[in-house]
Amino acid sequence: MPIWLEAAIRSVSILIGLFVITRILGKKQLSKLSFFEYIVGITVGDIAGTMSTDLDINLQEGITSILIWSLFPVLISHISLRNKKFRDFVEGNSTVFIKNGKVLEENLKQEKYTIDELMEQLRKKDVFRVADVEFAVLEPNGDLNVLLKREKQPLAVGDVFPNPPSEKEPQTVVMDGKILDEPLATAGLSRGWLKAELDKQGVAIENVFLAQVDSYGQLTVDLYDDKIQAQQPQDKEFLLAAIKKVQADFELFALETQSEEAKQMYEKNAKKLNDLLGRVAPLLKN
Repeated sequence: MPIWLEAAIRSVSILIGLFVITRILGKKQLSKLSFFEYIVGITVGDIAGTMSTDLDINLQEGITSILIWSLFPVLISHISLRNKKFRDFVEGNSTVFIKNGKVLEENLKQEKYTIDELMEQLRKKDVFRVADVEFAVLEPNGDLNVLLKREKQPLAVGDVFPNPPSEKEPQTVVMDGKILDEPLATAGLSRGWLKAELDKQGVAIENVFLAQVDSYGQLTVDLYDDKIQAQQPQDKEFLLAAIKKVQADFELFALETQSEEAKQMYEKNAKKLNDLLGRVAPLLKN
C-alpha cells in the first residue's frame, strides 16, 4: 500500500474516532474545560496527529492510548457527580474576589491574580467602579461573575410592572426562503397567516432570507437584498391607538349623556381602559 494512502486512511479513521469520542464526552467538555480536561485535550490531539503522520507507530497501541486518555475524563466526571469532595478536588472551588465593594487581596494572591487583571475582567462586564460591585467570584473554569449592588443594577421590566407577561422564544418561520412548518405550528400559526402577513409588508416568500415571529405574534423579516426596506409591522401600534380611541369615546359619551346611570357606566369603563393603557402601552410601543 502506498505510504500516502496509508496516511490518508489513518487520518480519516482517527478523525472519525475523535468525533465519536467527542460525542461521548458530551457538550460540557467542549464549553467548560477544567485544567485537567485542557491537558487531556492537548495530549489526545498530539497523539492523534503523531499517529496520522508517523507510520512506524503501531495503530493498535495508538488507539489504546487515545482511548485511555479520552475516556478517563468520563470516569472522573461520573465520580464527580456522586462525590462533592472529589469534585472539589478535581475541578476546584470558586474564589471570592470582591465582597460588598471591597477587594479581597489575599484571595487575589491565592489565585495569582493582579489588580490589573481583575479590573480588565470587570471592564469586560461593563463595570468600571469596584465600589459598585456587591459580589464578584472567580469560577473554577476561569470566568469572573459579577453581581452589582442593588442600586447599580439595570432597571428590569419586573421592577416597573409587578406581574409582567411571560416572554416566549421567537420562532424562526422562514429560513433561506423556505417555510418551516414546525416552528409555525409551535406558534399556533399557519402558512395562510404567514402569506397574509408577508403580503401586508409587500414581500414575496422567495425574497425572505429570515423571518421570525415573536411572542406577541408580530412578524419581522430580513430580506436577501438589504437595499429593499420591508414595511414595518404596525399591528401593535394599531391596537394601542384603538384602545386609546375607545377610552376617549367613553369619556366623550360620559360628558354628552343626560342619564346619570349611563354617565357612571361610561366613566367606570373609561377608567378601566385608562388603567389598561398604563399596563400595556410600554409593551405595544416599538
